[in-house]
This record gives sequence, structure tokens and C-alpha cells, in this order.
Amino acid sequence: MVSISPAVAINDGPVVISVMNSFAASPAMDGLRIRPMRPEEIPIAVDWAAAEGWNPGLADDACFAAADPQGFFIGEFEGAPAATVSCVNYSGSFAFLGFYIVRKDLRGRGFGLRLWNAAIAHAGPRVIGLDGVAAQQQNYRKSGFELAYANVRYGGAVTPPDAPPAGVIALTKVPLAAVEAYDATVFPAPRTAFLRAWIGSPGHFGRAVMRDGRLAGWGVIRPCRKGRKIGPLVADDRATAEVVLSALLAGVGGGEIFLDVPGINRDAVSLAQDLGLAPVFETARMYTGAIPPLRLDRVFGVTSFELG
Repeated sequence: MVSISPAVAINDGPVVISVMNSFAASPAMDGLRIRPMRPEEIPIAVDWAAAEGWNPGLADDACFAAADPQGFFIGEFEGAPAATVSCVNYSGSFAFLGFYIVRKDLRGRGFGLRLWNAAIAHAGPRVIGLDGVAAQQQNYRKSGFELAYANVRYGGAVTPPDAPPAGVIALTKVPLAAVEAYDATVFPAPRTAFLRAWIGSPGHFGRAVMRDGRLAGWGVIRPCRKGRKIGPLVADDRATAEVVLSALLAGVGGGEIFLDVPGINRDAVSLAQDLGLAPVFETARMYTGAIPPLRLDRVFGVTSFELG
């Protein structure tokens, strides 16, 4: 997730500096000290994201830390947290940027740009992706990001089915290698540690559909600060996505849910609409370069705006 206050706009491209040089220069420049977060500090970024209205999951912090423990940064001013950002390196070629938040009372001092540059430096030569506030696309372009497509968050209250559909199994019963292979068709880089944490995290409920010994669709629903989010929800087609979705709702009892869908997947959009969900807000999925071809026709629910 990327959240830039108008007072912390990106006015130039990222400064080419090493992360260590950025940290060393921080105290002498403006009192801002930038350093990697310790794992126990990642909840700071998650709590700030919640305050900004991004509604993270209750167990997201531990899952995010599993992806890249060195990919979360904090800017400290006068001994207190002043800004956060993450840039998770998934592989040698791809990273994802999020949690870009400056404390409201400290905006306008350039702290955001300094932290942004540290995150970009952490990614090195990797292509970087982000889900940013749509209104700030021009600012992201100044740092080399180009629009790929829009993601739309849909939300609303749903009634669970009377019984789970037949032919659905617990996601934990599917070999992780099969989940990874399917995920590789919809995400630009391997994310084994993250998937393992995401599937097995307390409160996360996953279901899958197998056909002819092959994974045909799977999804996870998790409790959030408000309601529950479904993500990822990936499947060969809409009919399979509906089966997985019904199993997820039957397992948790319905209620208020949120589903983030790629706007270019019309079947995903219609699925959300047919559930009676309404658009909540929109993000811009942007990248700094080319990524492998993805089967976005299989993506009926984005895993996370914060980490892709």
C-alpha cells in the first residue's frame, strides 16, 4: 500500500544512494534517522495503515515479516516513529513497495521522500510494483512507475450459504509446491515464505478445488480491523472462483467482507457485483519496468494491497 500526502509529493526521481549511506547521513541532515524495522516493530506500520483506512488483517504483520525481514523501514525523529515504508524483495528481479506513510504532524518536511529513497535503494535493480492512491499516479511516475491497471476494493455484507459446496478441500491439505506453481501464474515472483505464513496464520481460513489431480482454484479469508478480506482468490474461471468463495463464506459465517479485484478482469468485477458488493475505493497497480506475463484472468481477489 502506498499513501502519499499531497505535502509529501515526489518531485524528482529517486536519489541513487546506498541504504547504508542513507542511514549514516540521516541524523546530520534533518534529525531523521532511517533504519530497518525490527520484526516486533512492523505492527507500527500496520497500525498506521489501519488509521489511514486501509483495514489490514489482524495477523498481517507476522506474514509480511516472513516475506523479507529487512524490507521494512522506519524513520525516527526525536526518538519517535515519524514515517514508515516497506519494499519487500521477493526475488532477484522483483520487489513490492507499500506502507508509505508519514505521521500527519510531520508532513511537509521532506521525511517522506528521504524514506522513499531508502526503500527504492533496498530494491536495487529490481522491478518494483505498488498499489498506490489513484490520485497520486503522477507523483509515482516521477519515480519511474507506470500504470498497469486499476484494482478496485468492493465491500458489503453477505449471507453465507447453508452448506459448503461439494468437492472443496482445506487449503492446508494441498502441497505447498502446487500452490506455489499456481501462484507463479498470477504473481511476478516466487513468494514461498510468504505463502506458507499466509496459509498457516491463525485466523486465516483457506479452501481449494482440485480437478484431475490439479489445483484449479484456491482462496483465503482472514479477519481484519473491520470485517474480513478475501485474498487471494484465484481460479481457472469464474465458476471455480464462486465455488471457492462459497466455501470460504460457509466456513466463517458470512458478515461484512471485502474483495479487491483487478479492474481489467471483467469476470472478477461481475462476481463482486453479483454478490451485492459495492466499490469502496480504487488503487493504481504500477510497475517500474516489465514483469513476466500474468494470468490476470485467474485473479478474482488480490492477496494484499500492501505486499501485492
